[in-house]
Amino acid sequence: MPATDRPDGDRPASDHLAVSALKRAIQPLLEQLAGRVVPLPERRPGDIVLEWEGRPALAVRLENPSPTSEPGSLEQLLKAVAGELGAPLDQLSRPLKQQAVRLLEERGAFTYRKSAEAIAEALGVSRFTVYNYLNRDRTG
Repeated sequence: MPATDRPDGDRPASDHLAVSALKRAIQPLLEQLAGRVVPLPERRPGDIVLEWEGRPALAVRLENPSPTSEPGSLEQLLKAVAGELGAPLDQLSRPLKQQAVRLLEERGAFTYRKSAEAIAEALGVSRFTVYNYLNRDRTG
């Protein structure tokens, strides 16, 4: 069987470790792109094969994102800021929630229809609180 068609079970242990490290490294990217890792034997046309040391290591399948999870959508902005701050938005401390609002404003999140409500819900605060955070930044 050619090396490129080997099932994962035929790989040396060192390759398994490298593939596992690669999976961990690309996981944040996969979350942002609505993708997932698929075993090489299950790959289909359209899947992206990633190579490690010149050999196919794994395949990535990009799912059709919903309109609200397209790159640049409010949902994606919320996910990106949560990732940068290291926790789900509703679990952040008050200063980090204020920083999240600042980052979201800088990235244009408040230009979306009903964004203040969606951001407030994601932060676990009221819409009034979100506006207070915005005003505090503008006046302070």
